Amino acid sequence: MQWNSLVNQLFGPDHGIRLDGDLLRGDVLFDGEPISVVGTTNHAPIGVQLALAQARAVLDTVVQHPGRPILILIDTQGQQLRRRDELLGINRAMAHLGTCIDLARRRGHRVLGLVYDQALSGGFITSGLIADACFALPEAEIRVMRIPAMARVTKLSEDRLAELSQSNPVFAPGVQNYVAMGGVRALWEGNLPAALRDAIANTPVADQRAQDGAERGGRLLAAAVAQRVLDAA
Repeated sequence: MQWNSLVNQLFGPDHGIRLDGDLLRGDVLFDGEPISVVGTTNHAPIGVQLALAQARAVLDTVVQHPGRPILILIDTQGQQLRRRDELLGINRAMAHLGTCIDLARRRGHRVLGLVYDQALSGGFITSGLIADACFALPEAEIRVMRIPAMARVTKLSEDRLAELSQSNPVFAPGVQNYVAMGGVRALWEGNLPAALRDAIANTPVADQRAQDGAERGGRLLAAAVAQRVLDAA
């Protein structure tokens, strides 16, 4: 879905969200209450400049509008694969973005991510996966690593990984698999304003992803292992 169609459905045609290159940013009224919106479009590669621009938008909300909900709209092909950004420290810029989102959560902002088109790799990890909860549209595309790249890292053959992906969501891309693993809390279908309203009202502040993954059969051991670590601490 195009970003302008999405925000029209959520907030109406007078939403006020601005497009600056690949950056989306603005403040909207939803049910009479203000929400800060920040995100990306055009399958944006997240480089140093775009990561810092998103972080700036989050920090502005924390400073100027304490407690205001933040909605992160996600459409990214992952981090910018360019020498300039590597030399400027893309890893630190993306970590800064994630830290700013975490700061907003700790300061009492309800932070929600919505994958409305594409979410890949580090651009997804440092945005939607750090929010209180991440949601997605049914037609969205989500993956952190393609099977060929996973094969290079794990030293398992592509055929073996493809076989594993048929029965284990951890090895497979796709929005339904991320729902099963708990990375995506729910899909937004039909009435999008109603879905946003429910998310603002009912999303837990505590991280429920491991528990959701266990209940949905997508990550059977993460919650249990995390609890054993906590019990041993």
